Amino acid sequence: MRKTPSFVLHLGGAAVLALTTSAASAQGVQIIKIGHAGPVSGGIAHIGKDTENGVRLAIDEINAQNPSLGGKAVRFEIAAEDDAGDPRQATAVAQKFCDAGVAGVVGHLQSGTTIPAASIYNRCGLPHITVAATNPDVTKPGYKTTYRLIANDNALGAAVALYAADALKLKSVAIIDDRTAYGQGLANVFKATAEQKGIKVVAQEFTTDKATDFMSILTGIKSKKPDGIFYGGLDAQAGPMLRQLVQLGMGEVKFFGGDALCTEKLSELASKSANVGQVTCATGGASIQKMQGGPEWKARYDAKFPGQFQIYSPYAYDATFVLVDAMKRANSADPKVYTSFLGKTQFKGVTANIAFTDKGELTHPAVTLYSYKDGVRVPLN
Repeated sequence: MRKTPSFVLHLGGAAVLALTTSAASAQGVQIIKIGHAGPVSGGIAHIGKDTENGVRLAIDEINAQNPSLGGKAVRFEIAAEDDAGDPRQATAVAQKFCDAGVAGVVGHLQSGTTIPAASIYNRCGLPHITVAATNPDVTKPGYKTTYRLIANDNALGAAVALYAADALKLKSVAIIDDRTAYGQGLANVFKATAEQKGIKVVAQEFTTDKATDFMSILTGIKSKKPDGIFYGGLDAQAGPMLRQLVQLGMGEVKFFGGDALCTEKLSELASKSANVGQVTCATGGASIQKMQGGPEWKARYDAKFPGQFQIYSPYAYDATFVLVDAMKRANSADPKVYTSFLGKTQFKGVTANIAFTDKGELTHPAVTLYSYKDGVRVPLN
């Protein structure tokens, strides 16, 4: 089994007192909070809970090493908040974390929540690592407090389009997106790459990330007879969309998407519709089977959170360790001190060997394509 990294942090007493979010316990243990922000209510609560679980597992394993700061025992705790996938709630959560003095944040999940929250974190100097938001605009402002632990849409959208053209030899596609920053950004990259490869885009439609009825959109697309449909959006909409394609006699049409629909729950959301087998989707990073230490990590996750694994929890786990690793190297848990050390990260995580560009992107992001066999997600590369 992979050994959990061990560490001892050394920190001046005054800095420790300034950064703890609660008073010392009766045993003199100092508490340091690490925030998690994501949707744990609503249609994709299963994905948000998965990332929260990743943070919880990391914190449990870090605390099992009996960490100390400045010669005094410390304990890390999660400060978990629900942003409900709503940009306004996300900014409120971000401000709450700033005001509470948490030491760092793992979040947010979606591009539409991460982008506005990032500006709040930048203003208060609080580092955050998103493990799922893929829109390139997340890191475009160049905030020194924003980091991403996954490939962005430029990689994901292009990978799916190249597969459609080169492996499947498709000639035409229709595109639908959910009008979110994530869905639109992914769809735009897919479209540009597909057209460069000679695929004709015969229709481009949009819906919302709350919709469940797509019959009107799909009926219009049916008359265009595309070889495939790309959906820029979440599994909560992709599932019903797949069912409705079958109802319209379009069950053989290839279906493409990005990481947010590429979940273990997609088949269930599609009511185990046979055309889940027509899905090809892309995620950032390696498959869990090919991650360094991935199978051993998954066994630990399943033991603690049985039946809850989706997709992003190993990245949330690594993000938590990356934050603590930066504190260790900076010899401080003060965000004003250790944030600059995040940019110098060289950390061997479960998901990959992690290092960042000066924009906060991974230096070597990986992409994995998946399909579904008998309703189970399987890697293609």
